[in-house]
Amino acid sequence: MEFGRHGYLWRLTLQKGSVTVKACPPSPVSRRTAVTLFSRLRTAKGQSNPYPIYTDLGSLGPVFPAPWGGHMITGFDLCDEVLRDRAWLEPDRRWRRRQGGGTRWDTPSSTEMGYTLLVLNPPDHTRMRRVFGSFDRTTIGRIGETVETVTGGLLDSVADRVYGGGEADLVDLVCEELPVRTIGAWLGLPTADLARLRELTHDQVFTQELLPSARQLALSDAATPELRSYFRNLVRERRARPGDDPVSRWIAAWDETEPDPDRSDEAVYYLTLSVFLAALETTSSLLSTTVRLLLEHPEWWERIAAEPDLAPGFVEETLRYDPPTPVVTRVARDDMSLGGVEMRRDEVVHLMLATANRDAAKHGDPHRFDPLRKPGGHLAFGGGIHYCLGAPLARLEAQTVLRQLTQRLPRLALARRPTWAPRVAFRRLLNLDVALV
Repeated sequence: MEFGRHGYLWRLTLQKGSVTVKACPPSPVSRRTAVTLFSRLRTAKGQSNPYPIYTDLGSLGPVFPAPWGGHMITGFDLCDEVLRDRAWLEPDRRWRRRQGGGTRWDTPSSTEMGYTLLVLNPPDHTRMRRVFGSFDRTTIGRIGETVETVTGGLLDSVADRVYGGGEADLVDLVCEELPVRTIGAWLGLPTADLARLRELTHDQVFTQELLPSARQLALSDAATPELRSYFRNLVRERRARPGDDPVSRWIAAWDETEPDPDRSDEAVYYLTLSVFLAALETTSSLLSTTVRLLLEHPEWWERIAAEPDLAPGFVEETLRYDPPTPVVTRVARDDMSLGGVEMRRDEVVHLMLATANRDAAKHGDPHRFDPLRKPGGHLAFGGGIHYCLGAPLARLEAQTVLRQLTQRLPRLALARRPTWAPRVAFRRLLNLDVALV
């Protein structure tokens, strides 16, 4: 027996008293629909309100072919399964080489990213993650002092502008500045270098986009050599003059198992680059979205000001409702089945985390923003061995901004509609102009 649903042809087979249900390839209609939805999602207008598009993608089914090859995964349980199952790999440098020349995976920026912690697989990932360590309670405590101080100074600038009758762009003054200053201070980077590094990071991230354009890849390719030069020089300087900083400690740790200092320095360079990129781009997105949702739900301004302990719940709901990274990619290690669909070795799956986080089977009334929602889990930070190593720091920064903003300033209001960058895999709010109510 066969029947259609969500664009799929579902085949039911009765054999020896058991029923087998298998999803067959979807109709051309669903392919055309997917192309249309992603075309809308890639625009600034689509990014300004992507939620209906996420919902429409979810309606195509928990697993459906991507128009450009591979499959899209939209269900919470299936996304969670892939993230935790070591049979699903990151698209590392070996996989990228197998895609051949002339593809977006063969560009200089993509090749460089293939060596970073963000896309390594075991055993390389295991070794680099071990050298990194973790943002443990002691480390977070020390960094927390920096976050508190820096946030206070940034909000002083905001207060000066709005109390003077003007406007302040919270994205530029706070949400992008806090992450770069925080990670810069931890790594021991000169403050004068941070503005340029911030610009380079915004360009470099295009190589990690789901469907980067030729222009975006060119920007990423141009930014990558400058980032490489900067952080390679940093590693050389720390080897020559080690101090009490993470980079110096990583060099010492790597030297314990790697006798060749050049290879050790190369590995520490990739680790440092990974940490910097991860700490800036996604955290700035989380901060921007958190503050935007606060402005869109003004009743929460007074509530958090009176009850700062509500801030963590607000941040967690932000992560579920509008994650900084709506989609991530994995590849199949072997031939396998996922959700009743056969996958081949090296086949790509794109996990629509933003859609999965709104799966009604996981969250009741999933499209409602509810900071008091009972903790039910979200996939904003991934899962398994690639769970975001900077999650504690990102949460700390977002909670600190919420508490200080609501306690130090009267309720602000948007001065104009915000705008978004035309990206899919990394949400980026371009401006958040506010004034006193």
